[in-house]
Amino acid sequence: MAESAPRAPTGGTLTTGSATGRAVLGSAVLGSGMAMLDGTIVTVALPHIGADLGESLASLQWTLNAYMLTLAGLILLGGGLGDRYGRRRVFEVGVVWFTVASLLCGLAPSGLTLIAARALQGVGGALLTPGSLALVQSSFRQDQRAKAVGLWSGLSGVATACGPFLGGWLVDGPGWRWIFFINVPFAVVVLLLSRRVPESRDWSASGRFDVPGAVLAALALGGVTYALIDAPAYPALVGGVLLAVGFLWREHRAPRPMMPLGIFRSKLFSAVNVVTLCLYAAMGGVFFLLPTQLQNGLGYSALAAGLASMPVTVLMTALSGPAGALAQRIGPRTPMTVGALVAGVGLALLHRVHPGGDYWTHVFPAVVVQGLGMSLFVAPLTATVLASVEVRRAGLASGVNNAAARVAQLVAVAALPLLTGLSANEYRVASAVDAAFGRAVLICAGLMLAGAALSWLTVPGVLERPAGEPTSTPHCAHHCAVSAPPLEPGTPDPARAPRGGPDGPSRP
Repeated sequence: MAESAPRAPTGGTLTTGSATGRAVLGSAVLGSGMAMLDGTIVTVALPHIGADLGESLASLQWTLNAYMLTLAGLILLGGGLGDRYGRRRVFEVGVVWFTVASLLCGLAPSGLTLIAARALQGVGGALLTPGSLALVQSSFRQDQRAKAVGLWSGLSGVATACGPFLGGWLVDGPGWRWIFFINVPFAVVVLLLSRRVPESRDWSASGRFDVPGAVLAALALGGVTYALIDAPAYPALVGGVLLAVGFLWREHRAPRPMMPLGIFRSKLFSAVNVVTLCLYAAMGGVFFLLPTQLQNGLGYSALAAGLASMPVTVLMTALSGPAGALAQRIGPRTPMTVGALVAGVGLALLHRVHPGGDYWTHVFPAVVVQGLGMSLFVAPLTATVLASVEVRRAGLASGVNNAAARVAQLVAVAALPLLTGLSANEYRVASAVDAAFGRAVLICAGLMLAGAALSWLTVPGVLERPAGEPTSTPHCAHHCAVSAPPLEPGTPDPARAPRGGPDGPSRP
């Protein structure tokens, strides 16, 4: 494993032009890219997985949600482990864990074993994801850090944009199992590059980890998800709610809670997380059902279905930076509100997508409008989350918001088939998929409109320092960097970051 970090905290010394600096960026980008690719690739492959393994829609929902359950429940704990035991060390453990779980996914003989392997993959993602950006933040010299984070964000965006194409090509070519096997060569390169990454940790981190809190959070989400997917499962719903209450009680009483409830005393932080739940539930629901509609409803190949939604990712990669700069000038309220409204219109336009429809007149305009709207609101939302708390709690705030986004997507994937009447094996019937998809996109458009209304009512026109924030703190280093990607738990203290903030696009 990695060598021990020095006994005294030291600032980063690397530059983006050095060989070691390039190795750090390569390792971080490929590492985070593995996790992001997995999200876009799996949705494209779901119809083929179901047909090959003979699984029901519920099994396919669990194939997505098992990963998100463990990832959302453990991501804050993963960041804390990196702070304590070394960010490179935990990052490498996450890469190895994620890769072994990917192999198990690719070899799965049944839906049940695939779901179990996906849950293990989420554990690896919870160790890997926080460490990626934290390695960049802690390794580079202060005057190089913003540029390094911008490069990390932009290159990771390129990796995400390749996901639909790569996923469709693999599914139509060697088969769906290769969407998991492809992680093996990526992991080998990441681990080779990571040997040149300097170790870092937070030497002030001490005390016990909130493992009971993480377990309660995951079990609570699991109970609610089970109740929605396998309805009517009322005992599971009641159990999930009781476990959620137990989680809150634990976080209130724990000496070092995973999610300190005091952070929600900020009304802005609480409000923006509700906005996040609305917007990301809408996005998660559409990205889950659109590939199924295109393949099982309209007869697209997996490759064509993957390429169909690429305009969304391309637009977000290209425009999130400029949109962030705009929000920095005029404040976050208008971009967040208008962006959610525009994205809602795009989702409503997907209601026109029916069997026999033409891609360029029905699908393309809808995904372009959706991508434009998402490009407007994602970066300002991130900046508002960070601006709603003190600088010292920025990593925690972003980690909680990151988890909220994943919970929203998890619940959307679980609830939409129930709400639209799509169940059992009906996802293979074109007429049933088409009817359910039409209802689902309207529900998702309504969630976007709710997010727009909440943004207008709760988000200030200008971001201000929280009460009590020292005026000497370089608050705008990250709080005003509306084009920055969300910081993951485990990212070094933003107070040490340079003014001006990173320059890369945010992503869901």
